Amino acid sequence: MSIFVGLTGWGDHDLLYHHGIKAKEKLATYSAHFPIVEVDSSFYAIQPIQNVEKWCAETPANFKFIFKAHQSMTGHDRKKLTNYQAKQVFQSFIESIEPVRQQNKLLYILFQFPPWFDVREQHITKLKKIKQLLPSLPIAIEFRHQSWFHPKNKDDTLALLRTYQWINTICDEPQAGDTSIPTIVETTNKTHAFIRMHGRNLHGWNRNGRGEEWRKVRFLYRYNEKELLEWCENIQRLQSKVNHVSIVFNNNSGGDASENAKQLIQLLGITYDNLNPKQLDLFE
Repeated sequence: MSIFVGLTGWGDHDLLYHHGIKAKEKLATYSAHFPIVEVDSSFYAIQPIQNVEKWCAETPANFKFIFKAHQSMTGHDRKKLTNYQAKQVFQSFIESIEPVRQQNKLLYILFQFPPWFDVREQHITKLKKIKQLLPSLPIAIEFRHQSWFHPKNKDDTLALLRTYQWINTICDEPQAGDTSIPTIVETTNKTHAFIRMHGRNLHGWNRNGRGEEWRKVRFLYRYNEKELLEWCENIQRLQSKVNHVSIVFNNNSGGDASENAKQLIQLLGITYDNLNPKQLDLFE
């Protein structure tokens, strides 16, 4: 059994890096501290295979990547694709992450759906189509509309995820109406559980806007020890049901994600072997 703790992305966590470190050295340095990372850039653009090969080369053999599905795969771009176009996009995405698949470094593909992706027949059909296009790859599903977990829908939602052996993405986030989901500490995959820590900045979550400034406000939050200890209990319960529990911190606006992740690792009593050598340990 294993617990993996990491962050969403490796570029914006300045506390991990000494002054003057080059951008191309950040992933190698990051992987001296954490065994997993979530790749956000794949949501905005299907990555050139050369990038993915480079990331594999810069990380230890046991390091794992979570790739966010491209926005055209989740519907964020609101483009209507023909079946042929959808197949092309999905195939391009699969080909782009081939190096991590070949080197056994793929943990999950994360489908984070937009806030307007609610419970309706059209959207359930889309989920079934994704299963047809990606029948065997490990997939984590993150809903962002509360209707999926309304009392009348919760059991059906979890049953759908279990049918396809998709991983229920367990979210810690503000309870901000329809565009947020409750924390559902339930497993739907036989071997994996996945947690995303978004912070609890209610004001920032509801704030309208786009781009970096909006993100900086939305994810500005530092978990305190009491909150992390509560998650230790949740993680231990999940660990009794599955072999692998992965947690990524997304509260990265103020440098809090890396410190909270380190704190959680310490509270859980975890020591990771086979990380990259640390050139400069700022946490000791």
